[in-house]
Amino acid sequence: MSFFSKIFHSSSYAPSAPSLPESYDQRGQTYSTTSYPSNYSHQQQQQSYYGQGTSGGGYSYGHSGFPPGTSPDVIRSFEMVDRDRSGFINENELQQALSSGYQRFHIKTVRLLMFLFKNPHDSLRLGPKEFAALWSCLGQWRGIYERYDRDRSGKIDLFELRDALYGIGLATPSSVLQVLISKYDEGSGRKIELNFDSFVECGVILKGLTEKFKEKDKGYTGTASFDYNEFMSMVIPFLVSHD
Repeated sequence: MSFFSKIFHSSSYAPSAPSLPESYDQRGQTYSTTSYPSNYSHQQQQQSYYGQGTSGGGYSYGHSGFPPGTSPDVIRSFEMVDRDRSGFINENELQQALSSGYQRFHIKTVRLLMFLFKNPHDSLRLGPKEFAALWSCLGQWRGIYERYDRDRSGKIDLFELRDALYGIGLATPSSVLQVLISKYDEGSGRKIELNFDSFVECGVILKGLTEKFKEKDKGYTGTASFDYNEFMSMVIPFLVSHD
């Protein structure tokens, strides 16, 4: 079926993975707009399961806390689960918003997303701005997922995962892929395949850790020096945020 010579290859030769929010690096509350792969059509963007964070027409709607141009569908999804009308949603409400009858997000993935898109004023809840950024990012991950699910099975196997990660600029060694995908082995003896929820979890962890590594590998040589505290500070948040 359809993510270091250099382990990362240049983004000029491959589309970029969806960017993590700037709050992930504690640089403020502005969220950058990231692009779809170059050959991922506008029509496919509009048909994405999660859609885009902003509407093509650029109009605003409803909740004043959302960024200008936020799609009405995104606002409605937020308001449907914000039952106490506080203007914020917790992890269970976010799980409800992201899940559907055929695609349910596991709470551990929801917690990882909560950590990456956290509100700087309330780490346990997301506001409209964070929700809109998360929704837009998931729309892009969905486009990548559908692009590399070549047999249209609705799941991604090891080889499709490898191609998808490479296609967004993450040339992940096969040994790392094997360790990663083994996490989803249910012991049934069947081929391990990832649904969208698990694909997002793999993608954002690899993307986040790679970006942290690249901060130390200024020359993109595939090597970097860390002391113990730096290493633990880099890795631990990804291990404990969604357990």
